[in-house]
Amino acid sequence: MVELVEALNLESIRTAHQTIRPYVHRTPVLTNSWLNDACGASLFFKCENFQKIGAFKARGATNAVFSLDDEAARRGVATHSSGNHGAAVARAAKLRGVPAHIVMPSNSAKVKIRAVQAYGAEVVFCEPTEQSREFECAEVINKTGAIMIHSFENEHVIAGQGTAAMELLEDVPDLDVIMCPVGGGGLLSGTAIAAKSMRPEIKVIAVEPQNADDAAQSFHAGRRLVTEKKFTIADGLRTNIGEPNFPIIQRYVDDIVTVSEEAIVSAVRTIWETMKIVIEASSAVPYAAIAESKIDVVGKRIGIILTGGNIDLDALPWNCSRDD
Repeated sequence: MVELVEALNLESIRTAHQTIRPYVHRTPVLTNSWLNDACGASLFFKCENFQKIGAFKARGATNAVFSLDDEAARRGVATHSSGNHGAAVARAAKLRGVPAHIVMPSNSAKVKIRAVQAYGAEVVFCEPTEQSREFECAEVINKTGAIMIHSFENEHVIAGQGTAAMELLEDVPDLDVIMCPVGGGGLLSGTAIAAKSMRPEIKVIAVEPQNADDAAQSFHAGRRLVTEKKFTIADGLRTNIGEPNFPIIQRYVDDIVTVSEEAIVSAVRTIWETMKIVIEASSAVPYAAIAESKIDVVGKRIGIILTGGNIDLDALPWNCSRDD
């Protein structure tokens, strides 16, 4: 693979935007005066919880699937995912009329399993470890010849994810800071490239749970570290930062901060109650960082990408144990 840091730029993100335009929403940007007053800043929320499949992942997966040539696409596509990326790949494959094979951990949220199945993909369950996910996915690809659509180590996925930040800055061009969660680094990579290309003076800040803080550790150490993950309610952020994503993050990102499990749960509830919208726990970590005063936002204009709203209503964050 060509080094992603060299292969990706604003032009590739604009190309992705044209590719996916017929298949995804241009999501709204919402504000809330109560939240603004509480932190002394102007917050602009890019609501990817209103996106197709309920998450930003629709952008990258759609761009990746529709960027395949016809011969490759006919072989079908495969990926491993705890949910949102799997649903996004399944949907994109259905739109293109090709098979999809999705490897999912056995403990994936039921709402996310149902979403993948609803798009007609073949679901293969595995043990909830990164090694098991990769092994089972490799087995599926070996048997079917399907093309791997990795959730973050894929230039077309990253370019697609960057379209959310591009749209946000088109709608609110004078942001001082843009924030998003970080797991594997696909969204952060695309966001950082788009933001720094469109507004070089902007600060790009990522946030992750303290219990899954490999990206923050890596960023501050200046080298990629792979860490043992503890339980976090933000299930979409349990992945270690991608190896090809890390150089992009080093080049374009200004800081990565972490937040507690309690702050994440509180942030989910606050946004539900004040903005009257449903977001999942992974979406809440940027606002949690603001609520915990992990960054200085007073008097600034802050863009926040709310990444998704696929939450299991039978396992709401404030009803879940955080002692696992």
